[in-house]
Parts: sequence; C-alpha cells; structure tokens
Amino acid sequence: MLKIKKILFPTDFSKCAEQAFTHAIHFAKEFNAELHILNVNTFIENNPQYMSRLSGITDIKTMNEDITNTQINKLVDSANLENLKIVKIKKHGVSVSPAILKYANDNEIDLIVMGTHGRRGLGHLFLGSVAEEIVRLSKSPVLTIREEEKPTLISKIDNILVPIDFSERSNVSIKYAIEIAKVYNSKLQLLHVLEDTIPAAYSLSGIMSIYDIDPNIEEKIKNNIEKVFKETIKTEVEHQSSVTNGHAVKEILNFANNNNTDLIVIATHGLTGIEHLMIGSVAEKVSRMAHCPVFITKSFGKDLLAK
Repeated sequence: MLKIKKILFPTDFSKCAEQAFTHAIHFAKEFNAELHILNVNTFIENNPQYMSRLSGITDIKTMNEDITNTQINKLVDSANLENLKIVKIKKHGVSVSPAILKYANDNEIDLIVMGTHGRRGLGHLFLGSVAEEIVRLSKSPVLTIREEEKPTLISKIDNILVPIDFSERSNVSIKYAIEIAKVYNSKLQLLHVLEDTIPAAYSLSGIMSIYDIDPNIEEKIKNNIEKVFKETIKTEVEHQSSVTNGHAVKEILNFANNNNTDLIVIATHGLTGIEHLMIGSVAEKVSRMAHCPVFITKSFGKDLLAK
C-alpha cells in the first residue's frame, strides 16, 4: 500500500490551480492525509526598484499577506474538507520553485499535487513551467493536472497507463500503479514505445526497419512486459500489454487519448543541468501535455511504498 501522510498543494489561485485542488482534496481523503496549502509570493522580492520608491514596505507586506490569507480561506471554504487536517502556509521568495521544494523537503511531504499550464512552443520557452521544475527536482512523487476547458475528476480511475522501458525507473512506476489500482479497482495499461531507429548503413542491405530484422519484435516485447509485470506484483491485477511504434511522448499521449486513460503513472530520471538539456524528460513533456492527471514517480528520493 502507499504511505501518503502529507500532501502539498501549491497554489497561485489561478484556474489551473483551482482544477488541481479538487484532485489534491480527493487524494487527501482517499489516503487520510494532511493537506498543506502553500502560496509563494514573489511580488516584493522580484520588484526591488519599484518597492524602493514606496514607503511603508512593511505595510505592503502585511497587505499582501492579508490578501493571501483571504484567498486561501476562500479556497478552503469553497470545498468540502470535512475531517481533513488543513495546514495553510504563506511564503515569500525570489522564485516559486525553490520555495516549494524547500517546504516539501523541510516538512517531509509525501506527494505534491499541482496544476500545469500546458503551454507549448514559445509560450512555454519564455514562461517556463514551475510544475516541470518540481517534477524534475522534487524528492517526492508529483501529481500534475493540466488545465482544461472541461476538467476531469479523479474520483473514478478505471484505466491507469504505465509506460514501460524496462529500466528500474519503470519498474518503480509499475509498483506505484499497482497500489493506486488497488485503491480504485483500476485496470492497468502497460505500454512500451518501440522507437524504430535503424542506422543508415543498414539501408544498403535493404533493412529499413527493425521489423525487417525481427518481424516478431512486438510479440517478444509483450512477453517481456508480462515477465516484468509478474516479477513485480504479488497480487493479481487486471492489465493489458501493448506495443506501439514511434516517438515516446507522442505515442504515450496518443495511447492515453484513444484508450480512455484516466491516469498516467510514469517515472522521471531526475537529471539536471547540461545532461537534462541534452536528454530532456519524457515525464516532464507528458505531464505538460496529457489530457489526464499524471503521477510522476521517482527512483530516487522518497519512497511511498510500504515495505
């Protein structure tokens, strides 16, 4: 079973965060966890020149805190939080992500639940994504919810998609997905994306695809998925194994869209700096673009799986 005692919900009071709040509440109720509601205010720290022209900075800080208190209380009052322990936190910081990560580390947070704007292209390049930074650097698992015109609820999870690449990271994802499936009586969708890349030199001998080398490659991969799954689980869980061919992110998203997926459970490598820049992260891109919530597990950091 999953050990989730403390859930952190960072909010900027946007529509995106509001949609994520319903998921944070649901998980808190399902696992009887404390719900920590955090707002990080960067206005004062990020506007030193503006603030230097104003008198009564202390009063402005107090006014900001009063506004934040009002917004948090309004958020709490708008929801059914009966029998939940709520912790309200206000922080000031130069940047949002480090403040969220520090709070999560200092307070032994088990799960972070937050919204993601889902921007692409230049919008994403210029504005960045707090959620993606949290996904990459958090020591705790992260549940992201993309802002949608018609938000989906997570009170019922029929299908959980788990991308499999046969690494230790994806084995961890299987274990988390199994525990979530037990709670919601869900079916697991195990998916391997075969990125069919053949060196150009092979074309000289007429080999254009990995299927030319091994026509039964998909069946062999399915058998390997079943083998890994049986070695991982201790109880019977309904599941199906699938193999698709193409780019990992695109194929995961297409599969989720076409197969009634309610939740994606996927691992991140946690790389930073140049290594992250070069390799990127399938988990981060999926969390930004998926139509359904994405539960990102870590092969490092905090382990929520009961021994």
